[in-house]
This record gives sequence, C-alpha cells and structure tokens, in this order.
Amino acid sequence: MSLLAVALALQLAPAALAQDRPAGFVDAATVVPGLIVEMRYFGSYNFVGRPIDGYERPVCLLTRQAAAALEQIARDLQARGLALKVFDCYRPARAVAHFVRWARDLADVARKAEFYPEVDKRHLFRDGYIASRSGHSRGSTVDLTLVRRADGVELAGRELDMGTPFDFFGPRAWPSDQGVSATAQANRASLARAMRRRGFRPYDKEWWHFKLRQEPFPHTVFDFPVR
Repeated sequence: MSLLAVALALQLAPAALAQDRPAGFVDAATVVPGLIVEMRYFGSYNFVGRPIDGYERPVCLLTRQAAAALEQIARDLQARGLALKVFDCYRPARAVAHFVRWARDLADVARKAEFYPEVDKRHLFRDGYIASRSGHSRGSTVDLTLVRRADGVELAGRELDMGTPFDFFGPRAWPSDQGVSATAQANRASLARAMRRRGFRPYDKEWWHFKLRQEPFPHTVFDFPVR
C-alpha cells in the first residue's frame, strides 16, 4: 500500500471504539441560550418512522467549537426576537448505517407521503439525500431552524415558515428553491445569514443543514452513542 493510501485510510478510519463522549464534545443546551431541542431521530417522527440506532437520549451533542459558535448566533438572534431549535446535531456512525439500510429497503415507504412525496426512494443516494458517511458524525454539523420568542420566552413549536418540514427530500427543500412562498424564502435567507456570520456553511439541498467551516475533527468519524 502506498504512503498516500495509508494516510487516506488513517484519515477516514472511524473512531468507533470509543463509547464514551470525547472531552471535545458538549451538551449544546448547556451552552446555547434558549436552545430548543427536538431530536427527531430519538423518536419515531422522522423519515424512517422509528427511533434510530445510537440515539439513547434526546440530547444535542456538538464539538465545543460548534456549540460556542451557536451560542454567538443565539445571542445575535435574541435582539430580533428569535431563537434556535435543533433537530439533529452529532450523529453516530451507526445511525448513518441505519439510514443506509433503510434506504436500500425499497419496500419500506411508510413515511413517503410526508417526507419524500416527489422523490423515488431508489434515487435517494444518487440525489444526495442519503449518504454512507455524514458530516454530522464529526460533531460540528447541525440541523436547525428559527423560532419566535415572546416576552423573552421561547415558544416550542412556533417555528418560522421555511416552506417545507425538516428532512423533506426534494427540490422544494433546497435553499435556492423559488417555489416556496416569499416569506419562506426570506426566512431561509435569514437563517443562512445568521449561520454564515458565525462560521457555518450551508448545504445546497437542505435549508436546515449547516457545517462549521473550521471544524476541529475534519477527518474523524465518531460512533459513540448520544446519551
């Protein structure tokens, strides 16, 4: 094996042996003011329709750097009467494997009407909605939205209109899509501006997905459970 191949293998090798949370990770709710946590993969309200492997508690775990950046964003938003609501944060590699198994089971389309009505399940890999690896497993990627605040109190469920639900597979969820309402387009742009300002990069097929540009573990795939 060439030295280049060895180097690449080391970079891509998952840190699957560590079952405890690494010191570089924190519970984001203890850092980010007013953060609302609705970890969709802990429960059954998601595109698979059941709890996902590796989610043992509904906790938003992130690297310290990503959580610190979210803290800044949350403070930026407070003056505008807004707060953050997260749907997914760190994602164990075993959860990604669960998604892959589900995507390959073409007979399981129980949640198609809600989450991918216009997309053939056979094309989820090709179209970039499901992948065998996820940036979430490096701990600095987050799925989130904006919610309204009232008198300084976050109102769970009062999400801003983003045009589609979280985890909607299809072009309408692309940040650039012009088919959603003008209000939804403006809200997507507002979220993206807030995230970019503090160092996050958006994903062109999901309005809710952002990765920290200067992530501390760019080549490490973690697999410790969310607990």
